[in-house]
Amino acid sequence: MSETVTVKQVVEVFEQMSPKHLAYDWDKVGLQIGTMNKPVSNVMVTLDVLENVVDEAVEQQIDLIISHHPVIFKPLGQINPDTPKGRVIQKLIKHDIAVYAAHTNLDIADGGVNDALAEALEVTKTTPLLETGKDKLVKVIVFVPEDHADGVRRAMHEAGAGHVGDYSNCSFSMPGQGRFMPTDAADPYIGKSGELEIVEEQRVEFLLPQSNLKGVLKAMEDEHPYEEVAYDVYTLENEGESYGIGRIGVLNEKMTLSKFAEHVKESLNVPGLRVIGNMQDEVEKVAILGGSGEKYIYDAKRQGADVYVTGDMTFHPAQEAADIGLNVVDPGHHVEKVMKGAVKNYLDEKFSQSKNQLTVYVSEANTEPFQFI
Repeated sequence: MSETVTVKQVVEVFEQMSPKHLAYDWDKVGLQIGTMNKPVSNVMVTLDVLENVVDEAVEQQIDLIISHHPVIFKPLGQINPDTPKGRVIQKLIKHDIAVYAAHTNLDIADGGVNDALAEALEVTKTTPLLETGKDKLVKVIVFVPEDHADGVRRAMHEAGAGHVGDYSNCSFSMPGQGRFMPTDAADPYIGKSGELEIVEEQRVEFLLPQSNLKGVLKAMEDEHPYEEVAYDVYTLENEGESYGIGRIGVLNEKMTLSKFAEHVKESLNVPGLRVIGNMQDEVEKVAILGGSGEKYIYDAKRQGADVYVTGDMTFHPAQEAADIGLNVVDPGHHVEKVMKGAVKNYLDEKFSQSKNQLTVYVSEANTEPFQFI
């Protein structure tokens, strides 16, 4: 039987993909409108929260919007429905639609905006264009009755525990005996109140990024049969995986800048784009940064990129790119719309494995302000 899910539960699952700590400190991410306790049946994923998107959400009876660009970025002095921003916020509140924003954290996250762009452009063997940090590692040790150890281990792996380098499903187990005496207030899975119980258990250990800890512990507690789960969490000195903004990788085969520009245009479904560089140059190593990436041209050059795909190039940085010999393809800012399908696919997969009923829609409303003529 399906159960109702709340905004909080959707956010907890989504933040396993796009943890808030990845965001730049100046960014505005997280729940921006609404309450975490609101029941949710329908979620809409969008690049922007404009009025046409809100109208679409009202028509689709959406309970929660997950947006890449924050609906509230600069401080508001007032909510005036005579202004476009005021009307948007008024409609969202009037129709009880919660809004959650994942901005630079979704740019940086594995499987987020830049990975989706790399996949669309068939760029492989990617690494971050610019490292912004390293995830801290923790060790979780949990004590499980032997006949439930495999189930708990599997649930914790699926929530993000046990990835070591290029290996997944990593854990360590050791047999032992658990001893406990339930009190009169307890409702024990094994044993009786007031009687000492001795159970054959396994001690199961996992390494995991600290950013996955919350989701892993929830998965552990949901799968574990005991009323009170015995577990330990240790912070480690080991360095975790690095993460960063943008991606750099390689094409399967070299092509001219002219052919690559056509490839970008077709793959990202844009009516036009701008190119800096010699159209006959051969390109193979590709740097990618969705959104506004002109300030990273020197990082792309230092990493040895033959071409840099990014949006919002302005005149003087474009001249600088030409001066340093960096080819650039600018398909616009709106290509970040690839995040809609990536987030929908992630949530569909996660909630298909749960008892919670959730329908995820992709916004069809057009939020691209530019037209090509």
